[in-house]
Amino acid sequence: MKTRAEFLAVRKGRRLNGPFFLIEALDRGDGDEPRYGLTVTRKVGNAVERNRIRRRLREAIRTCCGADMATGFDYVIVARRDLLSLPFETLTGELSRRVAKARSAERKAPTPPSGSE
Repeated sequence: MKTRAEFLAVRKGRRLNGPFFLIEALDRGDGDEPRYGLTVTRKVGNAVERNRIRRRLREAIRTCCGADMATGFDYVIVARRDLLSLPFETLTGELSRRVAKARSAERKAPTPPSGSE
């Protein structure tokens, strides 16, 4: 995911808050490969720290969590500063658990009323 519109669209989906990051997930409904975007704000730290967090998150997704991401979903991961000092094994476990929870919660979400009464 690269454009602002794609990131804003995911905000309409499911949000899972955690101590190290926030995950937003949206089912696109097209069955294509899952996509993800990372957000690391300036509140987290300077450019070196933000880039290190991005690299750690990308590697965690590549090594273990990519398989947990459901097809047809968009994910946005908003990092928090505590992620910087988190051991990598803990990061991958937490990320995998949250992604699986976002996927199952989104699939079970009830459909909104149609508005026709």
